[in-house]
Amino acid sequence: MKKYLLVFILVLAFGFILAACAAPGGGGGGDVVKVGAVYPLSGATASTGEDLKQGVELALEIVNNKHDDLNLPMAKEEGVLKGKKLEVVFADHEGKPDKGKAEAERLITQEKVVALFGSYHSSVTKTASQAAEQAGIPFVNAESTNAKLSDRGFKWFFRTTPHDGTFAENAFQFMKDLNDEKGAGLKTVALVYENTDFGKGFANLAKGFAAQYGFDVVEEITYPAKTQSVSAEVQKLKAANPDAVIFVSYVSDAILYMNTMKDMGVAPKLVWANDAGFIASGFLENLGKDGEFITSREVWAADLAQARPLVAQVNKLYHDKYGEDMNGNSARAFTGMLVLADAIHRAGSTDPAKIQAALKATDIPGDQLIVPWKGIKFGDNGQNTLGSGIVVQVLDGKYTTVWPFDLKAADIVFPFPAWDAR
Repeated sequence: MKKYLLVFILVLAFGFILAACAAPGGGGGGDVVKVGAVYPLSGATASTGEDLKQGVELALEIVNNKHDDLNLPMAKEEGVLKGKKLEVVFADHEGKPDKGKAEAERLITQEKVVALFGSYHSSVTKTASQAAEQAGIPFVNAESTNAKLSDRGFKWFFRTTPHDGTFAENAFQFMKDLNDEKGAGLKTVALVYENTDFGKGFANLAKGFAAQYGFDVVEEITYPAKTQSVSAEVQKLKAANPDAVIFVSYVSDAILYMNTMKDMGVAPKLVWANDAGFIASGFLENLGKDGEFITSREVWAADLAQARPLVAQVNKLYHDKYGEDMNGNSARAFTGMLVLADAIHRAGSTDPAKIQAALKATDIPGDQLIVPWKGIKFGDNGQNTLGSGIVVQVLDGKYTTVWPFDLKAADIVFPFPAWDAR
């Protein structure tokens, strides 16, 4: 009997060990605290994934080493939880929602991360955050903008960036201001968007705001993401002849559209982009001067340093490390990772529930950010309530703030110049 009792106790103990190993939130053992980041590190948006990864890596540099000269969250600390180093385990979702969910699950169950971060593509953030929700793991999203992501009733999802509800309205506020203050004469709009959650979600919001602000949507063009040709789409755009065209595209598609528009001589008065591919580092690297004069919504620009010196300090660190300036993607990833690190540190624990509670209590003022927001404070749905956007234009190879007009670093070049008149 004693023999069987001993066997039973050993089996029970072994079961407890296995359960502990399988449980989420174990990535705080030893001298490191592990979080997972699910990003597009290969495929059509790999260059954007690299921007995002670099933003995260710079944030880790700030978190794990003392920077008394920077007015940033965690800059005056040295690590989290009494000196533990914050470590990020990166996973590649290749732009595929199913792969994103699988990688999120792997990071939780095998890498034992205490929180997840990512995933740029709204469609991938949707599935990866479902995995986090099911496991009871905090998921911080810094770049995905589909408005519905924060309308799912999730308890573990937190988004630092403004969403497309804000950005879509910004587009029409910007065009109305151009009409009112510049006599632009903008009346008709075409929407061109890729057919995933990102594109479709923005287009639905844009149609509502177009009506609200008195603009007519005269053409709506949808296309498959990572397409190989857009000749038919640009031909439709040319036939519609709108005053303004609004693009929602990732980087390979954005480059393809600009090249095809040049080939066909299509030049509306205004080319406005919902960020994404039009501000990714690969956009101007591939297009050079053919990328000039597009406008895009943004959340970051180097010229914001005129009003916020912190922008210049951080951008210098980034440039020294990577040989290039930050962009809106790397700036948002950088900001989001600092928010997550700050929450882990305030939680005083790697317990996911305590990190969740700390995220809910986040209240970071705008003067501690490199993005032009009033701050970061999450509503009941996990959405930052203090975010806002700007509009930039590519001028002499730089993304330059042109709106709101009281923040402008240069006057907008309007209308968008004809290709053969440059």
